[in-house]
Order: sequence, then structure tokens, then C-alpha cells
Amino acid sequence: MTTPDDAFAWNPQRPRIRLLPFLASWAASVVALNVAAVVLPGVQLYDGILGSIIAVSVIGVLNAVLGPLVAALRLPFSVAIDFILSLLLSAVFVQLTAEALPEVLRVDSFGWAFAAALIMSAVHTVVVVVVGVNDDDGWALRTSSRIVRRRGDLARSDDPGLIFLEIDGLAYSILQRAMRDGSAPTMAKWVADGDHVLSEWETDLSSQTGASQAGILLGSNADIPAFRWVEKETGRLMTCSAPGDCAEIERRHLHDRGLLQHGGASRGNLLSGGADACILTVSRFDADKKANPGYRSFFSSVSNTTNVLVLFVWEVLLEISAASRQRRRDVRPRGHRGGKYPLVRGALCVIVRELILYGVLQDMMAGRPVLYATFSSYDEVAHHSGLERADTMEALRKLDQAFARIDAARTYAPRPYRIVVLSDHGQTQGATFLQRNGYGLDELVRRSLSGGDVAGMLGGDENDSAVSRAAREATGTTKKRAKNDVSGEDVVVLGSGNLGLVYLMHDKHRLTREEIDAQHPALLEALRTHPHVGWVMVRTAAGRAVVLGGSGTRHLADGRIEGDDPLEHFSPHAADHLRRTDGFGNAPDILVGSFYDPVLEEGCAFEELISFHGGLGGPQTRPFILHPPDLEVPEEIIGAEHVNALLRGWREQLQGPVGAPTA
Repeated sequence: MTTPDDAFAWNPQRPRIRLLPFLASWAASVVALNVAAVVLPGVQLYDGILGSIIAVSVIGVLNAVLGPLVAALRLPFSVAIDFILSLLLSAVFVQLTAEALPEVLRVDSFGWAFAAALIMSAVHTVVVVVVGVNDDDGWALRTSSRIVRRRGDLARSDDPGLIFLEIDGLAYSILQRAMRDGSAPTMAKWVADGDHVLSEWETDLSSQTGASQAGILLGSNADIPAFRWVEKETGRLMTCSAPGDCAEIERRHLHDRGLLQHGGASRGNLLSGGADACILTVSRFDADKKANPGYRSFFSSVSNTTNVLVLFVWEVLLEISAASRQRRRDVRPRGHRGGKYPLVRGALCVIVRELILYGVLQDMMAGRPVLYATFSSYDEVAHHSGLERADTMEALRKLDQAFARIDAARTYAPRPYRIVVLSDHGQTQGATFLQRNGYGLDELVRRSLSGGDVAGMLGGDENDSAVSRAAREATGTTKKRAKNDVSGEDVVVLGSGNLGLVYLMHDKHRLTREEIDAQHPALLEALRTHPHVGWVMVRTAAGRAVVLGGSGTRHLADGRIEGDDPLEHFSPHAADHLRRTDGFGNAPDILVGSFYDPVLEEGCAFEELISFHGGLGGPQTRPFILHPPDLEVPEEIIGAEHVNALLRGWREQLQGPVGAPTA
């Protein structure tokens, strides 16, 4: 049934063309075409400034008319193919203009047309940044509004929608300082104006994206002890970045507590939360193997792809420069920043961010009741650069800018929206276990065995980066994971930040302390007394878990402590987290946590990341929720499942029972 517009109290504005940004963008394009003609010998402009004005106008018309039409086609292509086609189309527009107006513009070949499109995009981007005006979001909102109306997806309502924006890996304390120091001005303004309140919560063990998003989006993260774990009975290695494993996690845990059920949208997440619409969501890998309408807002403007490509190259150059500067200054701790990492950073900080941003804008114009988007650029840069280094804070600042764009778009949405920004965990910094000792946790275990060998050390969260996941989804291909069947191994050692998991594979059951001592008498002693190991958890023959330290033992069942408490420098809830993990069917034979120095706020990862998360100690377990003040939070929030209950409660507060029909 169609409801008259005047039946709604919420009256959004229409996203109209703003004259000043439009003229500024148009003038920048004129300058850009002239620069391309000067730089490229295969491109020639005639009639001076008048010729460039005419040529830019024709290119603009082609982009405005043909771009949205191509984006609206349900072509059976993945997003990667769409990206390539859009890049080629930008060159086609230059070529068509030259053929239609030979007296104004000459282009010798399609290759020169493609080069001209890229140079025009680069110069246009620089000019717009210098001038400080842009209408790209206006274009996206106008196009998105037309797309959803034509598809019949527009849902108007007076009930406020919820936009959850996750900054992967950002700790509460780091955001506090970023808002104070100017790296997050948009969020700082929200707090200063009283529009938002900053609250803190505490993660489960382990403090990483797989467990946190399972708890937040699905309502359960039980039996997820780390980013990677072994199911000993089958010998299967589970990984929270593998599409098949994420789908299995969702099958096991998604019941009636999915945050995004009944009309929600998932953008850039590991898990869908029961959403109806998904892009770059690992558990819904199949959604991006073919044409996905969630990308139409981005591809409706052909210039988006050239702009993003130029910004991608710039980000790669920034990373190379920053890495070189760290080496010259001998900054420590310092992580590995070579190989493919500059490309990974460029993709996450530019391409993935923009695809998700435009997806959110399109969701808003459709009036979806709830959407959850994860932005992983801060997390990825922090892993390699450090928690609060200059380029890490720059990645955060750009996310803050993106949130300002989302905030500005609320005026035009067909329903009022409330914005909540949150993180799934934080990070803690320190030189890695390998950097400190010259050998890894796997080698320490190998040296301490009475027999058998250790499978090569398998890293945790970011060794299978978010951009790798996105690339596999976008291209519609997946690479078979090495060693996902570990049933033939003697010992498997996994690292998830500063959390280590040791599985002794000869027995299908979880070994007790007594059984481990009988088989490998030196193993537990070598682990518990190592200076860079803070604690070791095993289960006794009596079925009770104990935490071993270098000079003491803590019994989790009754809290009894012998000698020094190995959990002294960790959260007051550390024993509760370990007790819960001990109850998991997939808990390892030996769970290892690194040391933590509360004075320096540092520990050490068992994988090669200088800023890390996954275990206990420091800011990694203290993420945040930035929320409107009328959406209240309890005094203490412990665990991601508690966050799920809180967010679902907010949704019901604003929209009524989930699943009930809306206006």
C-alpha cells in the first residue's frame, strides 16, 4: 500500500545539485584536461580554453547519462570485473568525445585516452582537495535515490534507523587521545555538542574480529577460542577469514539473535548477522561472485573508479615513504612493511573503504532499518606502523571524514537515522616474540618436545588480511587454504596476536596437565618460565583448569592462588574469560598468553605484528561504543554477546519488536 508523503512526520530533503561545488568540480575538470593535453603527446586540445570547456562538458554528459545506465544493468560480473569495465568506460568517454568533436579534441589511440582519463582524475582530485569543495556525495545520493525508486526498494518510515559503523581494532583510550589531538574531529564534535557519548566495553578471550563479530552480529561466540583453531576430532583447521568457515560459524551460531535480521544490510564484515543485503561479507561469499546491486551507487559515476585508482597509488607511495622514514630513524618496535603490504594498505585505505562507504549511502537512501559496516584500514595500518604513529592516525582521520559524509547524508534519507560508532577490540603494542628472542613460539615448543615435530607456525587474524578476503570475494575466486587438514601433524602451534594455541594431535581428546607432563615432561615448564610468556592454561585430570605462571599457579575453579598470581597484571575479569574459554570444546591442549607490562603498556605477539590483539593485556581488550545519549548503556559491558543484546535492545527501542511491520 502506498502511503502519502504527508502521512510521515519525517520529511527528508531532496539531494539536489549544489551550484558552487558543481562549478568548482567542473572547473577542476577543465584544468585537468588541459594538464593531460600538455603531458601526453597523444592528446591534443584545440581552441584553447573554449575547446577544453566544450570537451569537458561532453565527457560530463556521457558520464551522467551512460554511467548510471551501465551501473543499473544486472550484468553477471563480480565487482572486480565491474571495476575494470568502469575504468575502461572512462577512457571510452574520452575517446567518444574526441571522435564526436575532432576540431576540439584529438586522441591518437585508446591507450592515450585511458592515460588521459587517469591524469584527468589525478589532477581533478588534487584541485578539488586544494579548493575544498566537492559534490561526489551529492551525485551518489541522487543516483542512489533514483536506483532504489526504480527497483521499488524505497522504505519510508518515521521510525529511526540505526547505522553501526565499526572501526576495526581501535581502542577506547586511543580514540580518546585522537579526539583530543585532532585526528578524529567529526567524532570529537559529536561528543562536544552532546550528540554522542563515549562508552567503554571489555572483549571476551580472544579479543579479535572473529570472536567479537560473532558475538555482536550473531549473538553468540561460544567455542571460538581464537582467530584460528583446530577441531581435534576431525583434524580440521578453522579460520575466521575463510568463506566456508565463516559460513559454518554463522550456521552454528545464528538463530534468533542476529543483529541485522529483518531488513538489515552487512557491509565489509566477516559475518552477515542475518542481513538481507551484503557486500564484502565473508560468510556470504557467493553474493559477490555475481552482480550485486549493493555496488551500484559507486559504479554509477565512472569517475569514481579512476579517482579511487589514483588515490590507491598515492596511498601505496605514502606507505613506502613512511616505511623508509621509520627505517632511517630506527623507530622501534618496527614491523615488516615490505612485500605485498603496501598494496594491501592501499586497497584497504582507499578501495575497500570507498566501496563500503558508497554501499552505506545507498542503504540509507533505501531506508533500510539497520546496517552494520566494518572499516578495517586503521587496524591494518596499526599492525605494521604502530598504535599511534603518524600514518596510523592519518588512516583514522580519513575514516572520520567518511563518517562526516555519512552524517551529512542523513538529511536526505527517507527515514531518520541514528549513528553508532564502535570497535570490536583494540590493540596492544610491543616488539614481537620472535624479535625479542630470535625464535618463535613454535620453535620454543619444538625444543621442549620429547618426540614428534611441530607444524609450521600459523599466524592469526591479519596474516590473512581483510583485503585478501575482499579480493577473493570481489573476484569470485577462492584459493584453497594450505594445511586446513592438520590431522596428520604431531603438534600444531597457532598464533592469534599475543594468544598462542598448542594442539598435541596424537590424541583426539584434549590432554590434561598430567598427560602432557607424561608425554613431554619439559614442555609446560619451558612455557611457564619463559620471560616473555605471562601465563599458560591447561586442564587437570580432575577436570579443573589451572593457570600456570613463572612463579605461581591460579586455580580457576575456586580462585585459589599458590605463589604469585600469573594474572596479576591483567584485567580483573581475566580469570572469568579463561574459565569460559576452558569450557569450549575446541579449547587447545595448552593455551598460552604473552607477558604484559602495565607500566610500558606492552606485550608481545606470537605472530609478526608490532601492534596486536587476540589475547589479554592492555588496550586490546578495551574497545568503545560512541552512541547517542538517549541510547543508554549499563555501567559495565563484558563480552561481545552483551554488546549484541544492547544493540538489539536499542533497535527495539527505536523500531519496536524486530520483525514487526513498519509504516
